[in-house]
Amino acid sequence: MTVHNLYIFDRNGTCLHYSEWNRKKQAGISKEEEFKLMYGMLFSIRSFVSKMSPVDMKDGFLSFQTSRYKLHYYETPTGLKFIMNTDLSVSNARDTLSHIYSTLYVEYIVKNPQCMLGDSLQSELFTSRLDAFIKSLPYYRAA
Repeated sequence: MTVHNLYIFDRNGTCLHYSEWNRKKQAGISKEEEFKLMYGMLFSIRSFVSKMSPVDMKDGFLSFQTSRYKLHYYETPTGLKFIMNTDLSVSNARDTLSHIYSTLYVEYIVKNPQCMLGDSLQSELFTSRLDAFIKSLPYYRAA
């Protein structure tokens, strides 16, 4: 089991943070282009799922799976979007993403007077605590 990467987007589609752990293949495009493609894909998938779902979507869009990886999604009430890509063996990372928001993001970004909300996350403390948290997960595996 492994964690590949994590994106944090604001409600307008701006990537506030990107971290990478066990990503073996790069996209071959700029990070800005990758962020636009990821956000656009999420927007499209969420729209498709909400319109086509044969059952009530009370929890909304939670994940997307291909034959190679699984994308886990968590959206906060304020519109922040947390996206984690893992291998297929990780069944549900919603609690992990919720913890990243409620504990790490709120504690080290929202409560930090030096961090401007809406700007890219430049907090070394947030980045180091996030890295330590991801590496402590039972499904994290170093490549």
